[in-house]
Amino acid sequence: MIRGGRSSEHPVSLRSGAAVADGLRAAGHEAVDVVIERDGRWISDGADVELRAAGGLLGCDAAFPVLHGPFGEDGTVQGLLECLDVPYVGPGVLAASVTIDKLVFKRLLRDRGVAQVDFCAAGEEGWRERVERMGFPVWVKPSRLGSSVGILKVSEPGGLDAAVEAARGYDPRVIVEAHCEGLEVECSVIGNDDVVTSLPGQVVVQAEWYHYAAKYEPGGMQLLVPAPIGDQAMARVRALATDVYRSCGCTGLARCDFFVEPGGDILVNELNTIPGFTETSVFAKLFEATGVPYPELCDRLVALALERYETERSYEY
Repeated sequence: MIRGGRSSEHPVSLRSGAAVADGLRAAGHEAVDVVIERDGRWISDGADVELRAAGGLLGCDAAFPVLHGPFGEDGTVQGLLECLDVPYVGPGVLAASVTIDKLVFKRLLRDRGVAQVDFCAAGEEGWRERVERMGFPVWVKPSRLGSSVGILKVSEPGGLDAAVEAARGYDPRVIVEAHCEGLEVECSVIGNDDVVTSLPGQVVVQAEWYHYAAKYEPGGMQLLVPAPIGDQAMARVRALATDVYRSCGCTGLARCDFFVEPGGDILVNELNTIPGFTETSVFAKLFEATGVPYPELCDRLVALALERYETERSYEY
């Protein structure tokens, strides 16, 4: 189990990884704790980790990356594990790199005709005019971070430039998104070729918006499962989650986030390929409500990693 990482989401990853380790042990696995420090060092049991090809990682059968954000959820660690010939949980290199970047991901959805909120890249030609057409408020976000890090709500044009500069402190690629009043609904997904979705749940935030503290501090949000959107919308959310998951080439796991508007329209918001696994995180709670306990979920994800490894190694590239 690999946690920590070089990104600003390092603290959340440490908590997520600790919870995964407990789940793996409860499922009967021996969990070896590998921490990537902020300076990039890989540490296990107080010693540097030896990364070597053809010999596995610390003699483990599979790696379970629980890394959020750049340098872990973006295809970099996945590429390293591929080079080392180590089976690993979660997305491959392409799916990880496509979905971590909100601009790339949303452009892919746009090309497929998937409904979503309007957006643009800060700094691209005509972007200010695009924002004006969106209307205020808008949301300014680093394009390649999660956990609501660096996100600002901008209620009037005069605050736009400062918000973009603040977001660029985390990522030179910045996305501006239109505001949506719809319900925030999330659906968890696991699988390789055969995809299983959870019951969708509505995120009810005990704050003005779903910021970092609301996500990770007890009492910051309430999860209603199943989401109170009706059977037809529930089925549509699950079908869309499956379609988006497959269209991005995902394997292992993901959490797909939606807005369900008052008129019934469903907009895809994001796809997180290594969603949070902390005690307050949505991904596992949704599957638990669907009848898959946390240890079983962790066990299934390891099995999917080994399955994908065997399938990939059957091809002659």
